[in-house]
Amino acid sequence: MRISSPKLTLGIFSIIVGILIASQMKLNVDQITPVTIQSIIAARNELNSVRNEIVDLEKTIAAKEEELRLLESIGEGEANLVDILRDDVYKNKVAAGYTSLKGPGIQIVMFDNMNLEELSFSFNDDIIHDVDILNIINDLKVAGAEAISINDQRVMSYSEIKCGGPIIRINGKSIGTPFIIKAIGDPQLLMAAVNAPGTYGDTLRTVFGIGLQPYAEDEIIIPAYHGDFVYSYAGLLEEGE
Repeated sequence: MRISSPKLTLGIFSIIVGILIASQMKLNVDQITPVTIQSIIAARNELNSVRNEIVDLEKTIAAKEEELRLLESIGEGEANLVDILRDDVYKNKVAAGYTSLKGPGIQIVMFDNMNLEELSFSFNDDIIHDVDILNIINDLKVAGAEAISINDQRVMSYSEIKCGGPIIRINGKSIGTPFIIKAIGDPQLLMAAVNAPGTYGDTLRTVFGIGLQPYAEDEIIIPAYHGDFVYSYAGLLEEGE
């Protein structure tokens, strides 16, 4: 059977139009990504990261604005340059640990396991080691401790905490039990960091029988660091390097 030319032309035209419409619809279809728990968690973490970055930037802006006000006041003769420099030196000494501090916090008394009925199979498990002190210090720092001392020795970023037989050395000083750790910060958070079930402090106390007695205090006094630290290998990075 012969197909007339108009019908053939109309058929081909219809096919072409169909192809064009299908292609256009395909281009306009949005790509829909399924929502999963992982994607929600990732988005939340990214949002929290951005929020923290905004908070840090706001603090930086506030600090720079304060510096600008000080410079403007100096230029207008309203501020004493000596007083400003003295205040700046004091703030740096506080940040470096060279001044005594006071505030709310906790005091922890640690001592070896002296209970003869609960002694462990190994003698090493019944005494306090440097790693025990370090883990307690780290837990306090994570909980927001702003200043820490051990037997009145200020804990600095470069303070060594090392076993020496029955004693522990810190800042070049030998100290023995009981170890008295003091920390300034939110007393509730600090107490939870060493006293809550599952924490390192709780494990020392309940599993190994190590004495660990934390007390919340309205006022804790942390002494200043009295040593001297000299950089032998680290140097300042010049601007533009």
